[in-house]
Amino acid sequence: MAAANGSNGGGVGQMAGWQDQQRVLIIDFGSQVSHLICRRVREAGVYCELRSCLVKPQEVRDFKPDGIILSGGPHSVYDVDAPHLDKEIWGYLKERSLPCLGICYGL
Repeated sequence: MAAANGSNGGGVGQMAGWQDQQRVLIIDFGSQVSHLICRRVREAGVYCELRSCLVKPQEVRDFKPDGIILSGGPHSVYDVDAPHLDKEIWGYLKERSLPCLGICYGL
């Protein structure tokens, strides 16, 4: 049973005070495991949100992530029709020196 302060007794908060937590944005490129990745990140006590690969640069800036996870899909990065992040998002990552983890893109 969860305690009144939002803790589940295991030491990991239940997203209470998420404004003060580390924030990870997970960008989905069609992976079947994007929701599982979100769950694992949250179980580690990190606030995260899942967005489509069509996310707008302003949405990323407004979220103010501490890091980004790219959750891949069935396409190869070399496919002409493969989804890609907006170049402005890559610029934002570089400008803020944010870590970016890519999982399973094009396997």
